[in-house]
Amino acid sequence: MAGLDPICRLGGAVWRTLTSVRFAVLQIIALAVAGLIGTLVRQIPAFALRDPQAYASEMAEMHRRYDSLSVLGVVIGPGMVDLFERLGFFRVFSAPWFVGLLVLLVVSIVVCTLDRTPRLWWAIRRVSVEQPSAFFDLRLPERARFEGTAFSEGELAAVLRQRRFRTRRATAPDGSATWVYGDRNQYMKMATLLTHLGLILFLAGGAVTAAMGFETVLFVGEGQTAPVQPVGTPHNLLVKNLGFQAPVRPDGSFADFRTDLAVYRDGAEVARKTIRVNDPLEMDGFVFHQNAFGPTADLEVRDAEGRLAWTGPVLLAEEFAGLPQGFLTIPGSGVGLLLHLQRDASGTPLLALLGIGGAAGDGSSRVLFRGRLDVGGTSDPADTAGYSITWIRPGFFTGMVVKNDPGAPVIWTAFVCLMAGLALSFYFPRRRVWARFTEHEGVQVAMLADRYVDADREFRSLLDALARRTGQLPERLPLPGSRAVAGP
Repeated sequence: MAGLDPICRLGGAVWRTLTSVRFAVLQIIALAVAGLIGTLVRQIPAFALRDPQAYASEMAEMHRRYDSLSVLGVVIGPGMVDLFERLGFFRVFSAPWFVGLLVLLVVSIVVCTLDRTPRLWWAIRRVSVEQPSAFFDLRLPERARFEGTAFSEGELAAVLRQRRFRTRRATAPDGSATWVYGDRNQYMKMATLLTHLGLILFLAGGAVTAAMGFETVLFVGEGQTAPVQPVGTPHNLLVKNLGFQAPVRPDGSFADFRTDLAVYRDGAEVARKTIRVNDPLEMDGFVFHQNAFGPTADLEVRDAEGRLAWTGPVLLAEEFAGLPQGFLTIPGSGVGLLLHLQRDASGTPLLALLGIGGAAGDGSSRVLFRGRLDVGGTSDPADTAGYSITWIRPGFFTGMVVKNDPGAPVIWTAFVCLMAGLALSFYFPRRRVWARFTEHEGVQVAMLADRYVDADREFRSLLDALARRTGQLPERLPLPGSRAVAGP
């Protein structure tokens, strides 16, 4: 048994630490600092954390933003970016150390709840109906006395029941005193357990979302389809942009943008809806939010023999020199098309073409051709590497944020628990009233209430109700900041 002593002492020390208020404050400060970092430092989007190429692109953007940062003439940007990446400052809310802080907080809340619940239950259940004469000393707050037998125990009990108090009675063994006890909202202090449960569920819901949630951004041209989940996922979802509209106001601004969206699984349509910014499509836990839109160029590309090599929209989702830009590799060839959407002096749209081929001697890509197309125009194959390129029409792509958040029901449950716990604690605090009936000391009345109660006001209201029944004013000493009830 002696070998267990160090383990018991260690366990006791850990338990005391987890239930310590100072330790709880330290945890909250650490999480607040982490949240501040996550707010001030640009965070990598969740979808990029699951896509190596997107992650590399985001990190390149971080270097572009911060590499020029210097202090006292010393450039610290590149080193700072590398350090922040290693510390997880660009993905604070999914970093292992942040998850560890949340787990520690959950453990602390659970331990505090386990430690407090028995004592809280004992304090609530333990009721002393019988109180000595000193308990009713008029020098204490919320104390009063009525002379003689101003009213009976039954009359007091009736007044208390009207005020939603549960009453109990007790009589001294020798019959020298009788007590009436009233208790209102006796068990509402247990509502703090609902608040604790809400905090735990909030953190658990966040953990479920981080571990099992899914989020991605899709850009889909009109008439195009795109997979929602990674290729190879069983029963993967496909979305199809059946049509996009962006009506324009007289001043040229967009009045709305909406997408006629269809969702397919295993080749069958499972959902369809016209989505807007605040009106997403929801299906089997997935939510499709309209998020953005941009231009496309519908092209038709034919080879030297006139065979169709490509037809469809090319997304101009990138930007160069303030102009929309997109890229297409002509299928079955080593020719790439870099497209820029431009306008001439009259505002007519033009599509600039830049053909890119195999590597030059220095390893860079070779420029094969340059050209421009009007809407409906077709290039001369002799000028565009043997391909005829037709710009059929300009169009739009739709940008969607697709989310699947399995932790959402847990978080909503946590919200209900938190709100219920706070409401019950603040709006239904406990009040207790004692009255002692004796032949020589008359009727002595005392009240205790939780800190959220204006005890002096409620006690005066109770005394006024008793005085109206009896026609007798109680004796009560005046207290600083309160109005005394005049005695005889």
